[in-house]
Amino acid sequence: MPAAPDVPGKSDTPPDVPAGCPVAGTADGPGGGPGDRADGPGDGPGDRADGPDGGTGGGPVPELFSWEFASDPYPAYAWLREHAPVRRTTLPSGVEAWLVTRYADARQALADQRLSKNPVHHAEPGKTGIPGERSAGLMTHLLNIDPPDHTRLRRLVSKAFTPRRVAAFAPRVQELTDRLIDSFAERGSADLIHEFAFPLPIYAICDMLGVPAEDQDDFRDWAGMMIRHGGGPRGGVARSVKKIRGYLAELIHRKREHLGEDGAEDDLISGLIRASDHGDHLAEAEAVAMCFVLLFAGFETTINLIGNGTYALLRDPEQRALLQSSLAAGETGLLETGVEELLRYDGPVELATWRYATTALTIGGQAIPAGDPVLVVLAAADRDPDRFEAPDTLDLARADNQHLGYGHGIHYCLGAPLARLEGQTALATLLTRLPDLRLGVDPDELRWRGGLIMRGLRTLPVEFTPSAPPRDG
Repeated sequence: MPAAPDVPGKSDTPPDVPAGCPVAGTADGPGGGPGDRADGPGDGPGDRADGPDGGTGGGPVPELFSWEFASDPYPAYAWLREHAPVRRTTLPSGVEAWLVTRYADARQALADQRLSKNPVHHAEPGKTGIPGERSAGLMTHLLNIDPPDHTRLRRLVSKAFTPRRVAAFAPRVQELTDRLIDSFAERGSADLIHEFAFPLPIYAICDMLGVPAEDQDDFRDWAGMMIRHGGGPRGGVARSVKKIRGYLAELIHRKREHLGEDGAEDDLISGLIRASDHGDHLAEAEAVAMCFVLLFAGFETTINLIGNGTYALLRDPEQRALLQSSLAAGETGLLETGVEELLRYDGPVELATWRYATTALTIGGQAIPAGDPVLVVLAAADRDPDRFEAPDTLDLARADNQHLGYGHGIHYCLGAPLARLEGQTALATLLTRLPDLRLGVDPDELRWRGGLIMRGLRTLPVEFTPSAPPRDG
């Protein structure tokens, strides 16, 4: 596995004030997404409700997809769960879609194979999905296909995310985590999004894919461009997508030419090439699309897991103190259940990626016509009081926690084991090495990114007592 470049790398600061979030599904890609929040207060056409009660049975319909909504969507989601649990809405992009907000309905929808992931079932497929993926020839990845192709491709890639392989990667994740903290520990302040949560998963997934160390900073720059343009014109993201597609195609070609006969290469790209060359029928376009979605489906979910999770702990001193005491005692149980609770409480993926009704069906008593898009609101389902006791309370020791943060059914997040490892390592190391970590600004000054699918902070300024990095030997 190649070594990562010295971090933070040549691009120390990802884009300032990223406007939107490009990814999701498990991270469903930059999209489904960018530009689907309103550009200012009010969601305009999003106030339309054609679901149960016409959206009028419980008082005024809450404002959706505004910047105010982005900072705290949970009261609006509570209203929807009670009064319009399956509600048709016109998104700011102009696309009409059904929002599913109750846990039982969400779980059903995520596993319902009548809801296809393939945008061919939508009348305007160019308005959904990752900007630029169609023109760049990147459509044949796990987030856009159904069985049997989905089954075949997932089987090939799942070998990279087995518990054994992820466990073997743990020392590398710890090394990256420590090196990033070293870069700001002596300063006494940092922006945890730009300096920590952003680069950590990018370098980790580049290592796993087999991107050479000398090229990894380019990926960091391209990822930054996608976040910078995520809430604005889709063309900004599309340009980054085309650059990545060209690079990955060239890298796969180069690796195929130099692939060793002994199979010593252990990276994911080499594994995909080897599988393709031995009869598993992975076309080059499929390999490129697969590498692309693994790269960008993985990095922003982890950025937001670390950012949202740290923010939640900083705002709940009692829970944070319990976790720090547990870590100081050398225990891991509360860390493991705690990360699951952070995924439920304010997870990185607000809405699951796009699904399309292939036939007329019913969800939660609401008829859904064939061809209509359906968006499962994971953030709403995971705060459903019919499923979770005291759902608006952060409880790191919560035992009964079958949250939907990484999905459900055949599209359950393939990279969840790696994301959990990164989240656990990042939070444990931050709280141990920077024990008096605190917010560096008033919470009201923080801003959330504006994308539809993902939920994450633009910045997270923190302060702490400066400390010298540990010295070897």
